[in-house]
Amino acid sequence: MRILVIGSGGREDAIAWKLQQNPRVEEIIIKSSSLSIEELLKIAKEEKIDFTMVGSEELLVKGIVDAFEKENLKIFGPNKQAAMLEGSKAFSKDFMKKYGVKTAKYENFKNSKEALAYIEKQDYPLVVKASGLAAGKGVIICQSLEEAKKAVQEIMVDKVFQDAGAEVVIEEFLEGVEASILSITDSKVILPFISAKDHKKIGEKETGLNTGGMGVIAPNPYVTEKVSEAFQKDILEPTLRGMKEEGMKFAGIIFFGLMITKKGVYLLEYNMRMGDPETQAVLPLLESDFLEMLEDALEGNLDANKIKWSKDSSCCVVLASGGYPVSYQKGYEIHGLDKIENHVFFAGVKKENRKYYNNGGRVLNIVATGANLEKAIEKAYRDIEKVSFQDSCYRKDIGTLYFPVIEI
Repeated sequence: MRILVIGSGGREDAIAWKLQQNPRVEEIIIKSSSLSIEELLKIAKEEKIDFTMVGSEELLVKGIVDAFEKENLKIFGPNKQAAMLEGSKAFSKDFMKKYGVKTAKYENFKNSKEALAYIEKQDYPLVVKASGLAAGKGVIICQSLEEAKKAVQEIMVDKVFQDAGAEVVIEEFLEGVEASILSITDSKVILPFISAKDHKKIGEKETGLNTGGMGVIAPNPYVTEKVSEAFQKDILEPTLRGMKEEGMKFAGIIFFGLMITKKGVYLLEYNMRMGDPETQAVLPLLESDFLEMLEDALEGNLDANKIKWSKDSSCCVVLASGGYPVSYQKGYEIHGLDKIENHVFFAGVKKENRKYYNNGGRVLNIVATGANLEKAIEKAYRDIEKVSFQDSCYRKDIGTLYFPVIEI
């Protein structure tokens, strides 16, 4: 089989690594998600691609799955209709409300004056979200009315997230611990993967600016049996019912972003593709064949009994360029890659003359597994200390931020 993976981050590197474990895979071609759907279609035909996996949310929202299916090309992911669950936070919140998915109270606004009038009457903290795709950075937690006014101004008027801010979602702040649950669906069932815990902020103890994610542990220690049951009943089952009633027929990934609170488990958002960096931590724990699982989904034959997970834990630590997520320098040589004993997944890396250079904000991911979380963390950090380039940085507290256990 010849496989096309679309996207060029650490997530796509991990996807390609896992797919390569199937003996039927002859070659995996990775292409940037900056290419147009037409260009990618041309590549798929010319390279005689048998199967395409999409990492990028933007292409899914633009309808790449519909375009490939029209040409009878096998592609895994949601069609344009289902991708709207990620592409528009306003659409997804309305979907949640309609089908009884447990989520925070909210209102949608396309007019900044109406949004500003609404926030005058709300309690704080308050969450202001750009409705469209904003590379994981379009969510602002506001501690005061002044901060909320600034957020509305930046998103809707100054357009810091460009067209993603044409509409905003303003919702109540939920206090608790976040959890990421990736899952796979064939439109008949949704089968959850092992849970994960992302670390979004650039600074230790979850301080500073939001990023695309600085590290992950899996499984998430806060996803207890009670939490799993609440997720199944209040979120997964009504989501599946809504998909069926709306006629969303597709084989793809649904990423549930959860908040575990004393009042129960709430859905923050849907992503309709593998998470980054959650994928890098979760896939090394998958004992089943990844390609077979994706093919089963496409054929409408997903079977929970065929999907096996390791009992180990994993830890992913992101090595980033100094200055990320704002401005950073590219082109520094990366040293120590030959000393790594565990998995390394490349994200913002450029190879020239057998040397590797940083070429993005998040540069690479070190992922280690162990019999327990402590061992996985220790192994990941032992490796990341061996790798460096000028101004490189990473968080030193991935997996060690313990919050009080929440009884739901």
